[in-house]
Amino acid sequence: MMNPKMMIQMKSLFERFRQNHPKVPMFFSAAAGAIDEGSVIEIQLTTSDGKNLCTNMRVTADDLEMVKVLQGMVTNK
Repeated sequence: MMNPKMMIQMKSLFERFRQNHPKVPMFFSAAAGAIDEGSVIEIQLTTSDGKNLCTNMRVTADDLEMVKVLQGMVTNK
């Protein structure tokens, strides 16, 4: 169980993140509706000094279960 004070802090941080990066939550919302078993998720990071890091994963049934739980957490504000 999460500490209520921490939950309030997380909500505040998430709202600020949404304001600073409005396209990111929209992307995750669209992706959550399209993701299915066998989908490939790729994440790429380019650091401020130009270094590139990249990884990917193939989505499993267990991963989909976690996505559904996370969706429930986000939609039950």
